[in-house]
Amino acid sequence: MTTTPLALDSLDEAARGLLFTEARTANSFSDTPVTDDELRGVWELARWSPSMANSQPLRVLFVRTPEGRERLLGHMAEGNVAKTRSAPAVAVLAYDSEFHEHFPTVFPARGELMRGNFASMPGEAREGLAKYSAAIQTGVFMLAVRAHGLAAGPMAGFDGPGIDAEFFAGTTWRTHLVVNIGHPGVDPWFDRLPRLDEDVALAWA
Repeated sequence: MTTTPLALDSLDEAARGLLFTEARTANSFSDTPVTDDELRGVWELARWSPSMANSQPLRVLFVRTPEGRERLLGHMAEGNVAKTRSAPAVAVLAYDSEFHEHFPTVFPARGELMRGNFASMPGEAREGLAKYSAAIQTGVFMLAVRAHGLAAGPMAGFDGPGIDAEFFAGTTWRTHLVVNIGHPGVDPWFDRLPRLDEDVALAWA
């Protein structure tokens, strides 16, 4: 018995450019607002990301208010303060260290069993899985930002425990990346840096 293969659509060159080949990390932002609806739209796309056993450990705090921004700035590295202050929106990407509690919702066929299995793991091992899947989801989050015609400025220079104490005290969320979001400002891009050629990056078996 033969079956007809499922034909998937592919992105045209313009869409590939928007998401990949022409996309850049923004280092300055205009004062054009980013709306709550746009940010919800980013999440609506990002939440379809793959993750281990559909565990979905990624959590997002959108920092929107002047008060929230000032609280965040005190935990950013000096070189990231100015651009974080100027970005219309900032996303603090976190992972839920107790993601397994949601298995009855995200994997209903075996949710209770999986919740119990993961609960019995050492916390460090479970947290490693959360970080790994959240990292995969973070890549899709960046693409979702770009898909909305916005630029993303991911930053690793921050005090993660400080942000956790400031915003996530009493929760199981743990910060792993901060991302500025907005429309590019004046001279927003550094020069494009080279990419590795396939003879370095690819292997075939």
